[in-house]
Amino acid sequence: MDAFATVPALGQVATEMRARLDAALSPTALTLIDESAHHAGHAGHDGRGESHFALEIESAAFAGKARVARQRLVYAALGELMQERVHALTIRARAPGE
Repeated sequence: MDAFATVPALGQVATEMRARLDAALSPTALTLIDESAHHAGHAGHDGRGESHFALEIESAAFAGKARVARQRLVYAALGELMQERVHALTIRARAPGE
């Protein structure tokens, strides 16, 4: 994972996701990939795009926390985006040094 790597030309939802994650978790590395095009025609894909994402994030906020607790921190940071826009999110969360 590259520190703060991102796929070029992320859309409005991905940009908002990144801003919220930055503000809430102060990541030392973050990669966010919009995988929506791979899910065309599947449940949760409504044609607007930006509905399926893969996230790799490293943050000191995850230190000493189990996988589910880390995912809860990510969901809390993203707030209503998870109900309103994001249908699927794959999360790989780690603390620095892991």
